[in-house]
Amino acid sequence: MLVDSPPEARAAAAATPPSRRGTRTAGLVLSAAVLVLVVLVSIAVGAKELSLAQVWHGLFQDSGTYADVVVGERLSRTVLGLLAGAALGLSGAVLQALTRNPLADPGVLGINAGASAAVVTAITYFGVTSLSGYVWFAFLGAAAVGALVWFLGGSRGATPVRLALAGAAIGAALYGYLQAVMIMDDAALGRMRFWTVGSLASATNATIVQVLPFLLAGTLLALLLARPLNALAMGDDTARALGADLNRTRALAMLAATVLCGAATAACGPIVFVGLMVPHVVRSFTGPDLRWVLPYATVLSPVLLLGADVIGRIVARPAEVQVGVVTAIIGGPVFILLVRRRRTAQL
Repeated sequence: MLVDSPPEARAAAAATPPSRRGTRTAGLVLSAAVLVLVVLVSIAVGAKELSLAQVWHGLFQDSGTYADVVVGERLSRTVLGLLAGAALGLSGAVLQALTRNPLADPGVLGINAGASAAVVTAITYFGVTSLSGYVWFAFLGAAAVGALVWFLGGSRGATPVRLALAGAAIGAALYGYLQAVMIMDDAALGRMRFWTVGSLASATNATIVQVLPFLLAGTLLALLLARPLNALAMGDDTARALGADLNRTRALAMLAATVLCGAATAACGPIVFVGLMVPHVVRSFTGPDLRWVLPYATVLSPVLLLGADVIGRIVARPAEVQVGVVTAIIGGPVFILLVRRRRTAQL
């Protein structure tokens, strides 16, 4: 359900008091420190038990088994988790601002569905079997759906309601196609069931290199949109009065979210709840000002994704639980709490 922008959002573009700005800055630094700690834990802990000395040797002194595990596996998946987590959280924050719906996530515009449908098409009809092939099909599928949602949502006359409705309709149709193809093709089902869960286990340096330019470009564009999106949060009339270009801001926001979510989904598969939970939680202590929400979401979303990945690696040793499953288990109850909290606040 779409909701109007909250009353406190109307003050988002106002100057932040120096004391509160200092508190937010300190909080951002602390968040970055937590992220560094989680990155180190992600490198040190895995399904295969290694001591800290063995991890150190694998990173800096060894070229054998320890290096294969630490550098060849853990380091790559940690870097990918860092990049994908930041992209998912940032795209979620942008989409929540764009649709004026604090419970929106990257799936609300059908972007995940577009990536998934493209991958199953590649597997079934083009015989693609490698992760590097999935990346490009998934990204193209996400980009195509983003463009289609923008067109069906009214293009230059797009509104939050039209965009959300267009995304929901396209997403439902694509998920129907996805299920139909997988039911009819056992081979596609076998290959897709791992990708659609969402995982960092197949991370490679090649995958990171392929998606890195898109993630960097999308991150830069999203962060530059903080002030224009703040203006949109005040309502269309007020934003126009402030000189904001509504159509350009919405188009660029759609582009940023599509690039970020599309690249992350292409590399890891569709991972749910990261883009929903983190921006919503961040707003509870930063307020609605996107100049703070976006940087915080960029830093804290990888904390959630990498933390979930570490949990998945250790709870079922020597096997592991895919990160998409862990985030869903964590995200389901949290989502219910967020909805109940919002409903209580509105009563």
